[in-house]
Amino acid sequence: MDVGAGDDHSPEAVISRWKFAVSQQYQHMLDKTTPHVLRRWIGCLVVAAVYVLRVYLVQGFYIVSYALGIYILNLLIGFLSPQVDPEISDGPTLPTRGSDEFRPFVRRLPEFKFWYSITKAFCIAFVMTFFSAFDVPVFWPILLFYWVVLFTLTMRRQISHMIKYKYVPFSFGKLRYDGKRAAEGTSPTMD
Repeated sequence: MDVGAGDDHSPEAVISRWKFAVSQQYQHMLDKTTPHVLRRWIGCLVVAAVYVLRVYLVQGFYIVSYALGIYILNLLIGFLSPQVDPEISDGPTLPTRGSDEFRPFVRRLPEFKFWYSITKAFCIAFVMTFFSAFDVPVFWPILLFYWVVLFTLTMRRQISHMIKYKYVPFSFGKLRYDGKRAAEGTSPTMD
């Protein structure tokens, strides 16, 4: 008697195969959205607008919104930061002079993962608004004020880090073969 043959029809094996097939389809769908940056972000804005509308209509779940804001701020810092922090790294650093070798900016959190994490966070927060256990009564203006102060201080620190190590986490147009920007027609410089 073959013991392994009977395991293919057990409930655990069927569920495992089903989970694998669903995860493959989900991953395929995500892979197909990768080149469509604008459409992905428009979809994220729609999901965020639905969440904001839900919180506005229910007039609650401010603590969920605050936690969502802190999480998004954390993601934003990862998105704006280089993968290798020049402050603590002994390895290759960002170029600081025009004569330094050009190294492209590599993010700690890539754009796709940034988008995916934000969209997933809004979806989870939206689901949380259907459970009254997460509707903790708080005075929301204090949370908003504290989040704005936290955002301001964090962005000030991040911008000063960018200025100190002379990096910009965004690119504006592709470089042409002659070294000039396609959009502006100016040459990139480090100083």
